[in-house]
Order: sequence, then C-alpha cells, then structure tokens
Amino acid sequence: METPFERHFAGDASRRSRTALRALLFGSLAAAATIFGPDSASAAKPKSGFEPALPVTPRTQPASPSAGSIFSASTGYVGLVEGRRAHAVGDLVTVVLVESMTSAKTAGAKTQKSGSFSVTPPTAGPLSFLNPNALNASGGSSFNGQGNASQTSTLAGEVGVTIAEVRANGTALVRGEKRLLLSQGQEWVQFSGIVRLGDIDPENRIPSSRVADARVEYAGNGSVGRASREGWLSRFFNAISPF
Repeated sequence: METPFERHFAGDASRRSRTALRALLFGSLAAAATIFGPDSASAAKPKSGFEPALPVTPRTQPASPSAGSIFSASTGYVGLVEGRRAHAVGDLVTVVLVESMTSAKTAGAKTQKSGSFSVTPPTAGPLSFLNPNALNASGGSSFNGQGNASQTSTLAGEVGVTIAEVRANGTALVRGEKRLLLSQGQEWVQFSGIVRLGDIDPENRIPSSRVADARVEYAGNGSVGRASREGWLSRFFNAISPF
C-alpha cells in the first residue's frame, strides 16, 4: 500500500519531469528560431534609413514686387564663386565605388625532440644475468603545423546619394540607395558615410576611398538569391555537428 509520504514525493517527481520537459521544449524552440531565423544575407527587403534627405520645404510666400533692376534676390540665385558644387542638405553627390581589399596570412610551426639512455650491466657478479639490450630506452616527439588564409574583395560602380547633414567643420553626412527590380528578384545597394565638402569635385563626384565611416550593403532577394543560400536542414545539421 502506498503511503502519503510516497505519494508526496511521487507527485513532486512528476512535477519535476514536466518542468524539465517544458524547459527542453522551450530550449528547442529557441534554438530552432536562432538557426532558422532570417539572417542579414537572406534579408527579404532593404534596410530602412537610406531614404533621400530633402531640405525642409519653406512656406510659400508671395513674391515681392520687382524693383525693375536685373538682379532680384527674391527669385533666388547661385553665387558666382559658389558654383554648382553640392554643399547643402538635399544636394546630390555621386559616390564612385572603388573598394578593393586583399589580405593574406601564413603561419607555420615545427618542433622536434628526441632522447635516449642506456645502461651496461657488469659482466661478472650477481647482475651478470641482465640483458644489455633490455636496459636501453629512447623516445621522441615531433609536431608540424601549417596554416594559410587569403581573401580578396572588389566592389566597383556608382551610386547617387544626398547630403543629409552639414556639419560646422566642413564635413557632411551622405546616404542613399539604388534599387534594381529584375525579372528574378530585387537587388539594392545602400551607402552612407561622412565626406569632406572640399573633396567633392566640380561634377559632384567623390571616390568611396575618401568617405569616412563608409557603410556599403549590397544584397538582393528572389529565386537566384535563394538558390545561392544553404537550406534550413543543412544549417540545422551544421549547427549541431561536432566536426
């Protein structure tokens, strides 16, 4: 017959087993969400924050009557020295992508060690029965390791951006994007960074090598992008594989 003491601990054991089962279930769901969740390479749409920056539209005011002279400040003008170079919020700048990075690394290590000793027993006396070959010993160890790593990345092209912020030290924050809608999906290039207004040439072009804190993202979606990514089952087994 089951005693109340046994029933109490039997119920406690069942509660502990249910709690462990729930923890295992929640842990499995969290791991699956981490493994199968979307990553940056498989983004379905471009990231927000790269929309064109436009200056604040002033309120429409009636034009003041002309004084009859050729020059009238109310109609707007561009200074003779200033020219058409981009310098204000909302102006367009063409960034020429000339990114090229090459890195290589080689490492190697080699060690070797050996040692031996020998004992020659006396030929007469109580130890004369010992075999000289049984008292000789030697040992050695060796290690040889090599490693090579290399990487090359190249990005070329042009992307138009707008000035989002002009700073007092003569620099400006630029950002913009270019989207291409193809028959097999969509591709986009997003760019942002800090430029020096003096580095912009008269054609409003600047190389990406002169952009500080540059952030370039080139990605896409569609059937071609999905075909180049690893499937969810392969990612699952690669995540749990100990090799």
